[in-house]
Amino acid sequence: METEILTDATHWLASNQGLFIEYAVNIAAALITLVVGWFVANLFSHGLVRVMNNRRVDVTITGFIGNLVKYTILAFVVIAALSRIGVQTASFVAIIGAAGLAVGLALQGSLSNFAAGVLLIIFRPLKAGEYVEVAGTAGSVTQVQIFTTVLTTPDNKVVVVPNANVLNGNIVNYSRMATRRVDMTFGIGYGADLHQAKQILEGLLAADSRILKDPAWTIAVGTLNSSSVDLVVRPWVNTADYWGVFFDLQEKVKLAFDQAGIEIPFPQMTVHQGQ
Repeated sequence: METEILTDATHWLASNQGLFIEYAVNIAAALITLVVGWFVANLFSHGLVRVMNNRRVDVTITGFIGNLVKYTILAFVVIAALSRIGVQTASFVAIIGAAGLAVGLALQGSLSNFAAGVLLIIFRPLKAGEYVEVAGTAGSVTQVQIFTTVLTTPDNKVVVVPNANVLNGNIVNYSRMATRRVDMTFGIGYGADLHQAKQILEGLLAADSRILKDPAWTIAVGTLNSSSVDLVVRPWVNTADYWGVFFDLQEKVKLAFDQAGIEIPFPQMTVHQGQ
């Protein structure tokens, strides 16, 4: 009995030898596909990360996109390997697609934030360290993360803004340009000497080394108000000097006008008391 079983087994193995060789070749090809695919995925992912690091993309975004690309490539490699050993992958791909659709519908808000984050990385309307105004909030950009942008306000509050809100609204970037214009308005009384006031303003601007000579500043009558003549003063400065010049000039103009006897009008109320 045992001899018959051994003979049948030997005969079966001999008759299916070609099938075994075919399976062995397919399994070897699948393993090679996995190994080569793993190598290519890592190579492409690391190359992409290096490119993004050279462009100074945020580290969080760099790592996430690198891993996303890596595992996307590996998913296709695994499907190709399974197909090589005879596994029907059509239904497998359909299941993955259906699951992806369901997850996408459930997380459409998060996906819109993610897509907006990718667009922010590509077009770079803002980056870390810049002072911007987005979605009704102004502050310095701390990070552009996967789903959110983190701002630090001048009073040191941390504000987290969804990337979709950043991209769907106006983005005002105060730091991107090398120079900025400081817009100020100073009112003087109608009885004040207009030419003297303009000379004082010219002297103050010329004496401040932070104020640029090119482009030239503007000093002109902006509005004839009901109780004042409003002078617009618009010097150009380096962006980093904006607030220092803005605050200093307010004080210097007030002191210089007081010294010259030039009145800066202010609202007054006269109360008449009946007898």
